[in-house]
Amino acid sequence: MRLEGSDWTVVVWSLLAKPQALGSILSTSDHHEIVGEILASGRQIVIAVTGGGSGAISALVQTPGASRVVLDAVVPYSLAALVDWIGGKPDQACSEATARAMAMAAFMRAGWLASDADPLSLVGIGFTGSLATDRVKLGQRRIHLAAQTADRTEVHSIRLTDQIPDAVQRHDPRLARDADEAFSTTTLLSLIAHSCGALVAEFSGRSSDLWQGRVELAPRERGELILGARQVCVVKPDSNVDSFNQGDEPLPTVLFPGAFNPPHAGHFKMAAAAEARLGRPIVWELSIANVDKPPLDFIAMRERVEALRKADGARSIALTRAATFREKAVLFPNATFVVGVDTILRIAEPRYYGESLMLRNKAIAKIAERGCRFLVFGRKLEGQFMTLGDLNLPVELRRICDEVPATEFREDVSSTDLRKSAP
Repeated sequence: MRLEGSDWTVVVWSLLAKPQALGSILSTSDHHEIVGEILASGRQIVIAVTGGGSGAISALVQTPGASRVVLDAVVPYSLAALVDWIGGKPDQACSEATARAMAMAAFMRAGWLASDADPLSLVGIGFTGSLATDRVKLGQRRIHLAAQTADRTEVHSIRLTDQIPDAVQRHDPRLARDADEAFSTTTLLSLIAHSCGALVAEFSGRSSDLWQGRVELAPRERGELILGARQVCVVKPDSNVDSFNQGDEPLPTVLFPGAFNPPHAGHFKMAAAAEARLGRPIVWELSIANVDKPPLDFIAMRERVEALRKADGARSIALTRAATFREKAVLFPNATFVVGVDTILRIAEPRYYGESLMLRNKAIAKIAERGCRFLVFGRKLEGQFMTLGDLNLPVELRRICDEVPATEFREDVSSTDLRKSAP
């Protein structure tokens, strides 16, 4: 039987309304109830959506009293706007990682907009979707939605082809888009309500081939890092508990900063070479903030700590809020930082200082004043292996750098290449 016209409407909306294997999905008629629960929660939220989901914003801000709850709502639709929102270029615009980064950026903005509020009352929401369109799609129709609070990260990934068949899109792209938007709106509102403590829809623990969801509850120390109440915490080799009391324990003197996404053989070979040269143990330093990348959430922290510990269980890991080396130097005076030439080049680039050479030179002077130095390893840049001697650096920065020559160490693998080659 061939369905046409209004018959497809019946099929689509019946698909939306009927119970699914992945759980009960609320219909659009329940939006007023969901929004009421959100507005009564006492929470304050910032929402960021791209590729769809804007209906959730409309449902909220069109309701009287929304200004008590909604601090801000943004739609960074272009790639440039998305990069600006999350603080770095994502590996993929529509992905779980991007939804989480959007939620974290939203949470950080909520903290700035409501600086006097209880941090536990703030919620950041991120949504990125690849919905039905009038063009041929290269991948599956899907949505990723995330929530970030002071003590948890939650994310869900849903294949829309399991909600509205691709046949609907081929027959009527506009109808399929409307259906995808309706499903996205209801699901996003349900996540917001859930994150605000309302018992409208239970997302926790939901996982199947059709719907992947996970939640990470934060240890106290990592929550304090997110909120700025703590600048550093250390995961020791013999403990699963974050701990660091600067008054009782000696500060690390050799640190290897990095994103470690993922850690690879080059990192571990560099660490071993640095320890052999300096005669002191390495501590990995993982900053939750980075000038070129989105801030890390609790899922990312756990994954990267676990990856480092799985590959190297003998070294401590310092989690910090220090996005710049000036900040790292304040936290770790008299430390040697193990870096690649790409990192030392970034320290010298005026664009990280608002194009001000004066501010750049002040930052370098502060690092030197704190007694810090850099042990610089060569690496391949734009197809050419370069070492410290190949770089044109400010004199004051060059004075606090020591070189590891290519004859002593060379490893061309990079985390970026590994991510790109991952299935």
